[in-house]
Amino acid sequence: MEYIISERMKSLKGSAIREIFKYAADPSVISLAGGNPDPALFPNEELAGIAKELLEDQPVASLQYGITEGYTPLREAVKERLKRVENIGRADDELIIVSGGQQGIELITKCMVNEGDAVIVEEPSFIGATNAFRSYGAKLVGVPVKEDGMDVDVLEKILSERSDVKMIYTIPTFQNPMGVTMSVEKRKRLYELAVEHGVLILEDNPYGELCFDGKKTPTIKSMDKEGIVAYSGSFSKILAPGLRLGYLCADRSLIAKAVIAKQVSDVHTPCLTQMMANEFMKRYDLDGLIQKMRASYAHKCGTMLKAMDEYFPKGIFYTRPNGGLFIWCDLGNGIDTLALSKKTIAEKVVYVPGCTFMTDMEKPCSALRLNYSTMSDEKIVEGIKRLGKPFRDAVAAAK
Repeated sequence: MEYIISERMKSLKGSAIREIFKYAADPSVISLAGGNPDPALFPNEELAGIAKELLEDQPVASLQYGITEGYTPLREAVKERLKRVENIGRADDELIIVSGGQQGIELITKCMVNEGDAVIVEEPSFIGATNAFRSYGAKLVGVPVKEDGMDVDVLEKILSERSDVKMIYTIPTFQNPMGVTMSVEKRKRLYELAVEHGVLILEDNPYGELCFDGKKTPTIKSMDKEGIVAYSGSFSKILAPGLRLGYLCADRSLIAKAVIAKQVSDVHTPCLTQMMANEFMKRYDLDGLIQKMRASYAHKCGTMLKAMDEYFPKGIFYTRPNGGLFIWCDLGNGIDTLALSKKTIAEKVVYVPGCTFMTDMEKPCSALRLNYSTMSDEKIVEGIKRLGKPFRDAVAAAK
């Protein structure tokens, strides 16, 4: 039969990152495209031991239905850690465990956004979030991102001119895809503008713990006195993504609606993985594991930047992150990095074209995202070397 697809899904396109994974499955291809944490850092043995013990000693609790809000001991542990690490947790805040940070974004969108509402996003921004907004019929309004974060002057202009803005979405720390961090001054101004105009901020912070130097920037949520910030966090980058564990912290009235919205989606996040994460936090040093991740990613990022300095065309722009998983590179000169990716695939190396992260994904984009977290030093250097020639040729041809 011919399927008549719903209006909300007709315009959605699959993530180019997932499409690129098809090429990356070839062992001869070097993938600088993904956003995965390094599997060598997963605490496999510890989690395996915990899972075995839970299934043997607590089979009912770990395999039966649970409550939508989340496994209570884990919720309390996350609340305590958020307060200690991020200074998050007002008296009126509540927290729900979700199936990865992506679900937190989708639940807030479901609760807050009507068809035709405007959602302000960073330009470029995370496709998982922008597609969530698109799926509910939101109008995406992009704000350029500079090396110190979102351009708050442009944000202020948009908010003063439009009355249909329902939400501001931001990844202020080690932003995906650019790797940049919003300054404290801009965070304060963003918060002030949101309060002034009565617009919710959705702060997405999956990478904030991965600061190379250990110096954390205050979250916007830690400044929240009005209950105007919803905060999405995740265990995916600091423990293991396959556990599918995230959390959403916001005013209790908004969380109450998110609980109902989640009951429509998946009833509750799996009890077993929630219990595994809770036991890991009780028995082992999560902060110590994060320290290892910081050191590993700092080294890999430095390796990639050094190779880029050597093999990439001179004069092009790329970010120099102090944390997270990504470097943003702009070849400029009107070069279409989606078209160029066909040539680099032939060189057995893949990246994510910048158009994937834009509000208008059809418009050619001269930028691209690189990831350094999963490859060895040797493959990082070889991958950048393979990109060098087609990049140099494209820049020379465009001049």
